[in-house]
Amino acid sequence: MSAQQVRLNAVASNLANAQTVAGTPEEAYKSMRPIFKANFPSQQMGQGVATVDTDGIYRSTLPPEKKYSPQHPKADEQGYIYSAAVDPQEEMIDMLEASRQYQNNIEVLSTAKSLILKTLNVGK
Repeated sequence: MSAQQVRLNAVASNLANAQTVAGTPEEAYKSMRPIFKANFPSQQMGQGVATVDTDGIYRSTLPPEKKYSPQHPKADEQGYIYSAAVDPQEEMIDMLEASRQYQNNIEVLSTAKSLILKTLNVGK
């Protein structure tokens, strides 16, 4: 669940900065993607039990969008501004997928809790 929370935070940051502009390509916002890895507890290795952890955050290497806008206050000496290379539609899809996976994790935990409580009540 914590990995999906990191993913949702990255998507929120990308969407919040999708329309930002900068005066140079280096200053333009670079979108973020979390990198996940499976974490197998040593005693559970090979038994299909694992958790997912965030291994780091990847910054996009896509070049920013270059637009000619000489009247913009952040325009460079040639009159260009640079905006983040963020696709809002792709980010929304990623957000939906992450939120559904988060909801699925909550459902699994609720089901496990319910089964444990039913198991405890069998002996009564």
